[in-house]
Amino acid sequence: MSRVRHTNTLVIADRGFPYWPQIETIDISLVDGIPTVLDVLRAIRANFVVGQFYMAEEFRERNSSAVVETLEAAIAGTPLLFEPHAEFKRRIPSAIGLIRTADTTPYANIILESA
Repeated sequence: MSRVRHTNTLVIADRGFPYWPQIETIDISLVDGIPTVLDVLRAIRANFVVGQFYMAEEFRERNSSAVVETLEAAIAGTPLLFEPHAEFKRRIPSAIGLIRTADTTPYANIILESA
């Protein structure tokens, strides 16, 4: 995280996210659901100024309104762009780093773009 500067991106990924050998990855998955993407997001948000978030549209389509609302509440006040999963994945190679969690929520991956 110390290398993230203005407009750089950081990925917080779920358990099933593919490995990207060109991106420094920190794997903090312990057991299913510990920690979640939302746990990590909440932990780092206090020390990370986010200008925008990116997620796959499929997150809204595949999850309950309660799950979507919980995430949206956690990022309130910061723009969130939903885009097709294929477009979302095109952003990954330019990320500074990736944190892999044990989240089993479908399409819970999120990209944080620093302000």
